[in-house]
Amino acid sequence: MKIEEFKVELAKLNVNITTKQEELLEEYYNFLVDYNAHTNLTAITQKEDVYLKHFYDSLTIVKAVSLDNQSLIDVGTGAGFPGVVLKIIFPSLKVTLLDSNNKKIAFLQELITKLNLQDIEAVNSRAEDFAKTHYGKFDICVSRAVAFIDIISSLTLPLIKKDGVVILMKGSFIEEHKVLIDHQKELGIKSYDVVKFTLPHTEDERNLVLLKRDDPLNILDYNTILKRHKRWVKK
Repeated sequence: MKIEEFKVELAKLNVNITTKQEELLEEYYNFLVDYNAHTNLTAITQKEDVYLKHFYDSLTIVKAVSLDNQSLIDVGTGAGFPGVVLKIIFPSLKVTLLDSNNKKIAFLQELITKLNLQDIEAVNSRAEDFAKTHYGKFDICVSRAVAFIDIISSLTLPLIKKDGVVILMKGSFIEEHKVLIDHQKELGIKSYDVVKFTLPHTEDERNLVLLKRDDPLNILDYNTILKRHKRWVKK
């Protein structure tokens, strides 16, 4: 996706970027590629692919939620997708980038400084540990292609406010959807919705899975989550 195509497709999402935001994304891309040469951050490095499969894909979250003046945590953020991209385009967001990989957090901390972004932090922690001291803190929790739906929902639901939303960014998820249907109550999910679409210029399927949580919600340790996962998912 060339930059002009990128802007055209964003306009279809009612997202219009400024020249400054365009420059920040370009700087982000260049720093990502340079850093990726010595630290594995992403297998996608061609510019047109990054703009489509990372930058544009990150911004498709606007199909599901308003992002103005919200607190957002990106669980398993990796190289900052979608959290950093969302912060660049929606500067009023208060963003926490969470990842257990210290090398990726080091990259993000350098990136935040380089782009001079405010109200954004990168935290090196596992989600289940972070939730113990940040229960119910965020308006929005987003996680992009991190884990099977029962695992990632168990890790993310404790982080949102009672009236907040978890948004899981998925590709095809037929088996995952079945687990969601069969075990909604056990997962502590009050309600859910799915926004389905394809990426432009491709047939790549995307699903935004929106979860609302019951209250109160128990925080489970990771071993308990994995044991439950093995019982629910066909091997």
